[in-house]
Amino acid sequence: MAKLLFSTWQGELIDNRDKPSDEWSESGFKLPETYHGERNSKAFIGWDGVAIFDEDIDAVELANQYAAQYQEYSEACGRCAPGRWGGRILYDLLDKIARGEGSHDDVAHLKEIAQTMMTTSKCEIGKTVPKPILDLMEHFKDQFDTCIDAQIPSKHYNGDTSYIAKVTAPCTDMCPAHVDIPAYIEGVRDMMFTDSLAATRQTMPLAHTCGRVCPHPCEDACRRTNLDEPIAIMELKRLGADYETDHGLPWQHPSEPKPLKNDGKKVAIIGAGPAGLTAAYYLALEGIQVDIFEELPVNGGEVAVGVPEYRMPINKYQKDIDLVLEMEAVNIYNNHRVDAERLKEIDAEYDATLLAFGTRLSKKVYATNENPKMGGYWGAISMLEKVNLWTKYGIGSSASNELKDKTVVCVGGGFTSMDVVRCSIREGAKKVIMLYRRDEATIIRNTTYEEYHEAVEEGVEFIFYSAIEEIFDDGENITKLKVNRFELVPDPNGGRPQLEKIEGGDFEIECDYLIPAVSQAADLQLLPKEWELKLTSWNTLLTNGKDYMTSRPGLFAAGDCEYGPMTIVNAVGQAKRAASVISRYLYNGGLCTLTDDEIMEDHLNKLKVYNKKEKITGWMPGIPRQESEKLSVAERIDNNKEVNLGFTGEEAIAEAERCMRCYYISMVAV
Repeated sequence: MAKLLFSTWQGELIDNRDKPSDEWSESGFKLPETYHGERNSKAFIGWDGVAIFDEDIDAVELANQYAAQYQEYSEACGRCAPGRWGGRILYDLLDKIARGEGSHDDVAHLKEIAQTMMTTSKCEIGKTVPKPILDLMEHFKDQFDTCIDAQIPSKHYNGDTSYIAKVTAPCTDMCPAHVDIPAYIEGVRDMMFTDSLAATRQTMPLAHTCGRVCPHPCEDACRRTNLDEPIAIMELKRLGADYETDHGLPWQHPSEPKPLKNDGKKVAIIGAGPAGLTAAYYLALEGIQVDIFEELPVNGGEVAVGVPEYRMPINKYQKDIDLVLEMEAVNIYNNHRVDAERLKEIDAEYDATLLAFGTRLSKKVYATNENPKMGGYWGAISMLEKVNLWTKYGIGSSASNELKDKTVVCVGGGFTSMDVVRCSIREGAKKVIMLYRRDEATIIRNTTYEEYHEAVEEGVEFIFYSAIEEIFDDGENITKLKVNRFELVPDPNGGRPQLEKIEGGDFEIECDYLIPAVSQAADLQLLPKEWELKLTSWNTLLTNGKDYMTSRPGLFAAGDCEYGPMTIVNAVGQAKRAASVISRYLYNGGLCTLTDDEIMEDHLNKLKVYNKKEKITGWMPGIPRQESEKLSVAERIDNNKEVNLGFTGEEAIAEAERCMRCYYISMVAV
């Protein structure tokens, strides 16, 4: 709960200016009263109001600087006259008042222009910038009047206050990789697909991949949802990447890669999955040498050997991998298992090391008589690795040798379990069942509606509110399972409903294979015991979640080994930040620092940019969301063809035109 002097944020008017400090009201919003470390904020201003933390704030100059930030942005946009020219007038008039040359007629003109911009601007940034400026003019009128009546500059005009701004959007804020989503959608709408891809790769190098297998949390924060349906954000992302591939274009980097530095500094990365590839890419863009050590014979980590071909075609993922590995500064060493002794050697040889290995140990279901060595007990990671090494690379043998005409039971409720059951169908299993302790809605939240719906279409049987109590075998192989049924029982005290076992509701399932996919764990044997690295309660590497350095200086961690099993986009977001920190760590005496942009990202993420209660006006509702073509069940049930065929050009443009371009500007005074 932020304690502050004054706030109009999201309609919550707090005015503590004439109250003793022990009677101050508090805000329900996580406003950034502390900017970073011991550096306090004087004020925060943004799309939904203003918050003042310091009694010495110069409200006139705060409004002026906010208008200046918008002026810089609107010049780059220039798509509508009210936004562009209105922004120019706002800034000119506010600067005139702030330097002591304004008039009360200027105030009246400011209010008129502000109302016009809020009503007629084409995108949200033009509509929202005037809001906090009007709040300051209303509630700090005395400061404006003093500048005008005395014809003197405002008290901190051209002073030493720093004003740090960031442009964001609700979807961008919710994206773990903070992709500039409105920009890449705009590129699709304008049929400038290379621009679209360049916008994506600012923070997301794996554009083919996250255009196909991302759980798209951004769509949960799409303001279009408040009007009708969210934009198909994920599917629009793949357009730029596919265009680059299909037309044989040179790599579309977000900036020209810098020449390889010849200063001897180098970074080691353990693991060539999404986190490792992402960190390598952004370090290489800076010309920093990166050596990746990968245990598998193939690159790409769990996306390569865990995510099925029908969801993520390897020829597309390979393009994302090639983008990284063809960088001049990147080297990779496959079939290179790093153990504790090898990690100590690497730590001594390199200036920084990033641990980016995954969570590749399947956890048990904790049932009576559970024996991982029993025939028919097959960990999800091992099963998917066998499937994918064969179908994608021709390594090993087909999993149909084990699964054809068999009954398969999978326990879980996430992406891994979905991959297990849908692969089992394709490998010829005669019956496939998924047991899950929660309900249908939860499994959809854990994955996506599309994944669940397609699995049901393909014949997977889902049994909800269930868990295995006991496993039976014949001495060599699993034969059947005893399953408990549960129900949700309301808490009489109004708390969260609890799962309770239904007495007499047990049943048995005869099966050939039990595949646990409840969760995965990281194999931490490569960590030297004498380092005494701090771990989380989940037995993953502990960092502060901001700069991603572990308790050992120079040793960083990102992705699954830091957080536990996570989505690809989460791993990418962490690795992008880690690479940014490492690039500075190498050259500033071993200090881990964040950029202002990263600090602002963290503040906005806490504050939450999306407001699901907001009433959307000024846009036509009821424009249907485009649906891309999917292979029919008959066309996909016995093969690994890509199921989602993506949008046609016409569909993509129509969907992109639904985007409301919800950019916002926020700014902190420190």
